[in-house]
Amino acid sequence: MRTPILDVFRPAVHLAGRAYFGLTLQGVENIPAAGPLLITPNHQTFADPPLVTIPMRRPVHYMAWDALFAVPGLSWLIRRLRAFPVSLESGDPGAVRQVVRLLEAEAAVMIFPEGGRSPDGRLQRFKLGAFRLAVSLGVPVLPVTITGGHEAWPPGRAIPRRGRMTITYHPPLSPDRSKDPREAARALCDRTRAVIEGALPSPTPAAPPRDTRPGGGAR
Repeated sequence: MRTPILDVFRPAVHLAGRAYFGLTLQGVENIPAAGPLLITPNHQTFADPPLVTIPMRRPVHYMAWDALFAVPGLSWLIRRLRAFPVSLESGDPGAVRQVVRLLEAEAAVMIFPEGGRSPDGRLQRFKLGAFRLAVSLGVPVLPVTITGGHEAWPPGRAIPRRGRMTITYHPPLSPDRSKDPREAARALCDRTRAVIEGALPSPTPAAPPRDTRPGGGAR
């Protein structure tokens, strides 16, 4: 079953993303067309889930912060986008069971391994939950790198500014189930993070300290 709201609005969302964010999609040929899949993007803006889903011609379910489901109107919308709630403050066995059911039904599920939006645009520490599920179920992971989102829509800003965003879809990674499950999950997490980080721009080096001596300045 496809996602009707995305089928209807996908072209408009894509055009709006290109016009407002200068959105570029790279590596879309790496997206598996069928089979169970865990999609693991870095997380920069509220718009990440629908933007990442643009080139995917299959149903995609995703975890979303449970507080968003208490917002009138927004709750209706994100449920139509196949979101389901997860508590970010504590373990959520109900959300985990939902992911397991979906993957066993060969669905695609999007989980942000950072757990929430980056506060400063830099890649945050990854949580192991998604990778433990990938190992236990033998499901491939699709790393996705989002760049430019933080500059356009940082936390605390109500309305995004115009910018240039790129979303890169990397080749899927398969878990090594010959290893101890904990070791395999950590290895898969590290591989995924390295792939995502490799497509992020290098941090801008800090400016040299200003010369405060009399007559100091550029030389």
